[in-house]
Amino acid sequence: MWRYLSKRLLFSLVTIVGIVVIVFFIVRVLPGDAAIVRAGPYANEEKVEQIREAYGFSDPMLVQFKDYMVGVFTGDLGVSIRTQGDVTTELLERLPASLELAFYAVLLAALIGIPFGIVAAARKGTWVDATARVFAVLGSSMALFWLGLLLIYFLFFRLRWFPGPIDRLAIGTDPPGTITGFYTIDAMLSGQFGVALEAFRYLALPVITLGFVLAAPILKMVRASMIDALESEHVRTARAVGVPYWEVLFRDGFRNALLPVTTAIGIVFGYMLGGNIILEVLFAWPGVGRYAYSAIQVNDLEALQGFVIVVGILYVMLNVVIDLIYAWIDPRIRLGKKVST
Repeated sequence: MWRYLSKRLLFSLVTIVGIVVIVFFIVRVLPGDAAIVRAGPYANEEKVEQIREAYGFSDPMLVQFKDYMVGVFTGDLGVSIRTQGDVTTELLERLPASLELAFYAVLLAALIGIPFGIVAAARKGTWVDATARVFAVLGSSMALFWLGLLLIYFLFFRLRWFPGPIDRLAIGTDPPGTITGFYTIDAMLSGQFGVALEAFRYLALPVITLGFVLAAPILKMVRASMIDALESEHVRTARAVGVPYWEVLFRDGFRNALLPVTTAIGIVFGYMLGGNIILEVLFAWPGVGRYAYSAIQVNDLEALQGFVIVVGILYVMLNVVIDLIYAWIDPRIRLGKKVST
C-alpha cells in the first residue's frame, strides 16, 4: 500500500511541476510586453520600467524561471497588480468559499442523480425512466446563468424565500471563527446555530442552481452503468436461481456501477474546484472564481497564474483521492493489483 501511495504521490508531484512550468512559459509567450500588460494601456514609460524592474523582466529567461520556481515552491505566488496584496494569501482566503459551494452542490447533485439513476435503470422503459431521461436532458442543456437568473427572480425577488445574491452572510453578520473555512460547519461547531442557518440560506440559491445542472451527468452515468450491470450474465443467473430483485439491484447492479459513478462525481467536483466563475459572479460569491474574473478584467497576470496553479494542485490531489476510493470500492483492486481468483 505504501509503495503504491509513494508512486502516486511522486507522479502527482511531477504533474504539479509540469503545471507550474507550463503556466510560466504560457505567460511569457503571450503577445506583447509583459510589463506593459501589467502596467495597463495608459501607463507611461517610467511606470512600465518600474514594473519591468520589480518583476525581473529584464533578467535572462533562465534567471526568471529559477526565481519563479523558487517562489512557487515556497508559497510565494507574487503580488496582485489589482489589489497590491499577496496572491497566495488572497487565494487561500477565498478558497474555502469556493470549496463550500462545490461541496454542497456536488452533494445535492449526488443525492438527486444517484437515486434517480437507480430507479430509472430498475424501471427501464417505463414512465419513470422517461421522466429521469427528460430531467437529464434538461440539466445537460440548460445554461447555468439562465437558471440562476430564474431562481434569483422567482425565489428571491418575487417570493422572498431566500436572500439575495450579495455574499456568504447578511451585511452586519460577523462570520464564525475559522476552523474549517466552511461557514456552515464552523458556525455549528462554535454553537452559532443562527449564523449556520443564515449561511445555509445564502448557499441555497447557488447550490440549487449548480446541483440541478450537475445532477444530469451523474444520473446518466448511474443509469447507463446500472443497466449494463443488470443485463450481465451473472445478474441473470442470480435472478434465475431466485435471488430477490432488490438484493440483485443493490448488491450486483449498484456495486458494479460504483466505479464509473465515482469517476463522474470526481469529474464534477474537479470542475467545481476552481470555482465556477459565471456562478460566483452571478451570485456575488467571494470565491476564487470571482477573484479570477476580477483579475481577467485588469490583466492581473500574477493573480491569474496563481489561480491556475492552486486549482491545478487541488485537481491533482483530488485524482489521488479518487484512485484510493477505487481500491476501497472494488475488492478486485488492491492498490493497482487485481486479486487472483
